[in-house]
Amino acid sequence: MGLDISINVNNPEEIFDTTYYDPEERNFYQHGLSRTFCNFISRRDVISGEPELDQIGRLTDIDITPIYDMNNYGDDEQLQFMLSHTETDEERKQIIDDNTANREKLKGNISSMLLLINNLIEKLSPIKNLPELLQQQPGNPDTLNHNAYFANFDKDTGDGYIDNNLGQDFRNFRRFLIYAKNNGTKTVYFTYG
Repeated sequence: MGLDISINVNNPEEIFDTTYYDPEERNFYQHGLSRTFCNFISRRDVISGEPELDQIGRLTDIDITPIYDMNNYGDDEQLQFMLSHTETDEERKQIIDDNTANREKLKGNISSMLLLINNLIEKLSPIKNLPELLQQQPGNPDTLNHNAYFANFDKDTGDGYIDNNLGQDFRNFRRFLIYAKNNGTKTVYFTYG
């Protein structure tokens, strides 16, 4: 078992209807993010050095902060979980205030996220030696399978979930954003499960 990441939306009923999961539509495999992508996004909280996403931001001269911000939405289920672990009214108020501010910050972010992911794909595509350019942190476990995950950016190496490389995950991310935007989504954020 492991932790998975997915993109959630402000209008899940319209996006994740009964046809979305139809095996013939293959939306999951065209839009899904791999477990390695989950580890990639979470590296900031796990390793002691500079995470690979931060390095990519520096290499491409793109502000990747909005990608990290997608972790902070705090949907209703997450909010209730956080509130259940508080002891004082002040703690509850702070969690609610922070959650409200985080949601407001992400509100209407789909167009800017689509532009960001498009820019990353455009700037990373010509780089043929990405694994060599990204520094692995000594003493940190290679949970990303570094040499495989960052290689062959323009080639889909997985089935849409298992064995995806970074390029495939970013292209799946972009396809999902386009699909969601075309179906009325305004706000996107990450959920884990």
